[in-house]
Amino acid sequence: MDSKESILKKEGRKFPGATYSEVVLAPAYEHAKQTLLEPMLAVHIAHLIMLVEQGLLEVNEAYRILAGIYALDKEALLQSTYDGQYEDLFFLVESQIMNVAGEIGGSLHLARSRNDMGVAMYRMVLRDKILLAIEALLSFQETLLRVIDTYKETIVLGHTHTQQAQPMTFSHYLLGMYDVVERDLKRLKAAYETCNASPLGAAALTTTGFPIDRKRIAELLGFPKIIKSAYDSIGGADYLGEIATAIQLTLINLGRFSQDLLLWSSQEFSAIRVADPYVQTSSIMPQKRNPVSLEHIRALSSSGIGNAQTVLQMLHNTPFGDINDTEDDLQPYLWKGLHLMDQVFRLTKVVVGTIDVNEALLKRRAQESFATITELADTLFREANIPFRTSHSIASQVVKIALARGLNATHVTSLLVDEAAKAVVGVSLNLPEEVIRTAMDPEHFVKIRSLPGGPAPEEMKRAIVEREASLHHQNSILQTEVNRIKVCMEKLDQLTTHWGKKDEDDINTGH
Repeated sequence: MDSKESILKKEGRKFPGATYSEVVLAPAYEHAKQTLLEPMLAVHIAHLIMLVEQGLLEVNEAYRILAGIYALDKEALLQSTYDGQYEDLFFLVESQIMNVAGEIGGSLHLARSRNDMGVAMYRMVLRDKILLAIEALLSFQETLLRVIDTYKETIVLGHTHTQQAQPMTFSHYLLGMYDVVERDLKRLKAAYETCNASPLGAAALTTTGFPIDRKRIAELLGFPKIIKSAYDSIGGADYLGEIATAIQLTLINLGRFSQDLLLWSSQEFSAIRVADPYVQTSSIMPQKRNPVSLEHIRALSSSGIGNAQTVLQMLHNTPFGDINDTEDDLQPYLWKGLHLMDQVFRLTKVVVGTIDVNEALLKRRAQESFATITELADTLFREANIPFRTSHSIASQVVKIALARGLNATHVTSLLVDEAAKAVVGVSLNLPEEVIRTAMDPEHFVKIRSLPGGPAPEEMKRAIVEREASLHHQNSILQTEVNRIKVCMEKLDQLTTHWGKKDEDDINTGH
């Protein structure tokens, strides 16, 4: 058993211990240099601008600090590995800034803490990744609408409880999925709005005694609002949970969709055919066309759900305050979850956008199926003037007789309906053959279901136009927001271009 002395001999006698560096600090450093460096520098510059505007730093002092920021070798930082000399990326960057700016470089941290700075950086990264995910979902919707328009008259069987239920169109199913994605977008946008708020100025947790301007630094970094409570700025973690929940629901929904497509692409269904770029063959079975793209969509969706669940689990039963559980160990799971959303929706877009539908086979199945029997019951109610429950019983009897004789729906005639009616109510209905034939026609079934939300082609056309207009509006909003943040980041450099330098030698020597 290792003694205390032997452990300290291996680990070192001051912070950070070797194992702590390996398990905690080194992985955090890798994530930080790849993901947090640019937000960190933006926060530095914005904070510096605000300090000057508030009269807390002189312009010449700020210029020396700015020179230190611009002198950073970002490529070298990206290539660096954690060596334990500094606790984390923040202290390494601060040291390098001070090497150029001199002692005044330490004043960059005036009136702030790593607490509010860290949360701001996390929120900046997350908002960018949410916007990318939103863009991927909107792009998928755009392709989905085109496919919906293509197959708006394609008759297929709708299922309930996995059993044949009623005729519909392929587009009726797809439009339902479109609207599910619309709600996924709504949740993502709500999570974005919660995330896109500035904690800066909260400092450690109680703000600061210096007269800084919280709203100004929020504005500089593209945050439209500040988090009102300084304690909530540091301790609040529900913005993370809201993003995680949005990820989970979105990918759960996508997984259900991919599962349907996988089933329909099987030879037993033969309903759809996945395009060649997205299928693989077998190393031993030459006939195989494995729709592996759909399998990967499902698997990656499940992986993203797992990442999001990890976030929620890590938040569970943690104190309401500044705590490491919400920081370096947790954040990468959200980053990966959002990245996976972007990836799988882009993949789903190209797979769905290139599928072929076996329209003739699906129509024949609908014609032979008893899925239209609901319309027969409705027709008997209309034409024979009998209560619906009675017409329902007669229609049910029609199916029983037909199945017992090995008949399909195309064999249902007026005589068969009369036979069923006699068994139920004791009399024939004597309806014209054309009435029965029309009632059993799946195309007629679909055509007359033209209420809002129905599968009728005319209603589908209206629904497509409505959603196209909404989609165009949402794309415009997204692009406006992306551009707004981009302008804010570019403006940071513009606001410092007028800063002069008091003494070139002072800057070069760090005095």
